[in-house]
Amino acid sequence: MGRHFEVRAAAMAATAKAKSAIYMRASKEIYAAAKKGIPDPASNLALRSAIEKYRKSCPKDVIDRAIEKAKGGDSVAYIEGRYEYFGPGGSLIIVDTMSDNGNRALTEVRTIVTRKGGKPGSVLYNFEMKAVIDVKADEASRDKIEEGLILGDVDVTSVTYDDGYVEVLAAPSDLEKAKDVLKELGYADFESAEVTFVPNEYVTLEGDDLEHFKKMLAELNECEDVQNVYHNVENI
Repeated sequence: MGRHFEVRAAAMAATAKAKSAIYMRASKEIYAAAKKGIPDPASNLALRSAIEKYRKSCPKDVIDRAIEKAKGGDSVAYIEGRYEYFGPGGSLIIVDTMSDNGNRALTEVRTIVTRKGGKPGSVLYNFEMKAVIDVKADEASRDKIEEGLILGDVDVTSVTYDDGYVEVLAAPSDLEKAKDVLKELGYADFESAEVTFVPNEYVTLEGDDLEHFKKMLAELNECEDVQNVYHNVENI
């Protein structure tokens, strides 16, 4: 599977606490997307994208409850935050939060990262926002997919194959267009399809740096105020 997918997939820890955090994450993001527009994925692109993002990592009833909650009269004010850190061994970390208490979210993230040797710093310029799609396909499909995307006027950065998946990187604004082209080509089994930060360069950690980073990542992904974690560590 593609390198970018593997880096992102490392955020999905297998512990019960992490699963609970993923469900909370999905619920908040889907609720917020539904609340900003019509609570119907057929006519709300942001909501449709949020559902697609979490459909393989959380039960359908979690998604349905978040949409139903958005249809109600009450409104929860979620505060979004983004925090940048230098991590162990030259790693770079971006943490997005969504919380009903911004101060609590900041304190939790800062505590987790600094205890594992991280420190605040400007790292965002080392990442690019990309539409990233991982689709189940064989190696022979790579050229067909790339040609189809180009002919479909998708602004493609790269199309690569690894371990049963073709990974497409494209301009963020072309996510839905790329998905439509892939479906027309017969490749609709998306492992993931989202707009995300992709690092310009990766680092490989070893020894204590690697252990500290793994523990930090696990703690961040067990934190219910954390929405997304982006990093540039390749060997996770």
